[in-house]
Amino acid sequence: PPQATTAPRIPPTRLALHHFDVNYSLQLKDLWPSVRIGLLCEQKYGALINNFSSAEHVTQELELLNATDFVSEAPRKAQVAAVEEAERRESRSQEGCGEGRAVMQAEMVTQAVMSPQLRSSICTNIKCYTFPKGDITRFRPARPDTLGLLDYYLLDAASLLPVLALNVQRDDCVLDLCAAPGGKTLALLQTGACGYLAANDVSVSRTKRLCQVLRSYVPKEIRETVSVTSHDGRDWEQLKGGTFHKVLVDVPCTTDRHSVMENENNIFQKMRTKERQTLPMLQLQLLMAGILATKPGGDVVYSTCSLSALQNEYVVERAVEIAETQFNISVHVEDLSHFRRLFQDTFSFFSDCRLGELVLPHLTANFGPLYFCKLHRL
Repeated sequence: PPQATTAPRIPPTRLALHHFDVNYSLQLKDLWPSVRIGLLCEQKYGALINNFSSAEHVTQELELLNATDFVSEAPRKAQVAAVEEAERRESRSQEGCGEGRAVMQAEMVTQAVMSPQLRSSICTNIKCYTFPKGDITRFRPARPDTLGLLDYYLLDAASLLPVLALNVQRDDCVLDLCAAPGGKTLALLQTGACGYLAANDVSVSRTKRLCQVLRSYVPKEIRETVSVTSHDGRDWEQLKGGTFHKVLVDVPCTTDRHSVMENENNIFQKMRTKERQTLPMLQLQLLMAGILATKPGGDVVYSTCSLSALQNEYVVERAVEIAETQFNISVHVEDLSHFRRLFQDTFSFFSDCRLGELVLPHLTANFGPLYFCKLHRL
C-alpha cells in the first residue's frame, strides 16, 4: 500500500498545550496544573455597563442575579478588611500596653487603605458586574435601549485592569495603540474623562469590528471625539511623538486561552511559527512606540493575555533599558501590588511577578490570563 508522505497533522491547540506544558511548568511551577485546567475550561465573563445606554434597571437586574460591580466593591471591601485588621491589632495591644498606640495603629491602617493611591486607582465611572467566585452563571446577551445602544458589553473582566491602571483623568489625550476588537477602547470611553481618544489597530478588518462596537455602544457625538486609524503601531512616534497623557499598549500575543481552545486563527499553526517566534520583538517595538508617543509626565500601560514571562516582564525590562540608552528617556515601572490587594476577591493573581501583575486562570475565578504593567515617563 502507498505510504503516507506527510506526517499526521497535529492540531495547533495540541501544539500550544504542549508548548505551555514545557514552558509554564517551569515558570509557574506547582501552580501550573491548576492554571492549565482553568485555561481548558469555560472562560468567565464580566458585564461592562454601558453608561451611554438609557437602559434602566440593568444594574438592578444584575444585582438580583447576585452579580456585583467588582470595581466599586473593591475599595469598600478593602476598607472593611483594614478596619477589622485595626481592631484585631487594637485588642492585641490593649492586652499588652496602653490604648494610645492602638489608636495610632488604627488610624495608620485606615489611612493606608484609603490612601490616595488606593482611591485614585479606582475609576468610579467604570462599572463591571461579575458573578462571585465559584458561580458560573452566564450573562444574557446584551440588549438595545430605545435608541438602539446596547446595555452592556461582555468581556473578560480582567481586561479592565489595564484600563483602571491607566487612571485616565479629565481631558487627558489618550492613545489605544492596538485597539481592536474594542473592549478596552469602550472601557476608556466609559470613564467619561478622555479629552481626545485615538484608537488604532494595524488590521483594517479588526478596525472595522472596532467601529462596529463603537456604533453599537456609543452615541454619535461621543464617537466623533474618537479618531480611529489603521496604522502600523510601531511607526506611531513618527506620526505623533510625545503627544499623549496616557497610552495603552495591549499587544498581540500568544493569546494563551484561544490557543489551547480554538484551531481557527491559531498562532500555533505551523505556517505561523515565524510570526510566533518574533512576537516578543514586535511587542517590544510596540511598547517603545507607546513610550515615545507619551508626553513627559505621562503613563503607559502595557498588557497581554499571555502567561509568558518572555512576552511580559522581559519585554518591559528591555523597553525600559532601550528608552534609557537609545532615547535618553527615563521610565519608571510603577508598583501595582495595591491592585492585587484590591481585587483579590475577584481574580486569582500570581504573586511572583518581577514587574507588573498577572491574573491567572483558576476554576473558581476563570478570568485571564492577563498581564499588565504601568510605566511612568519622567
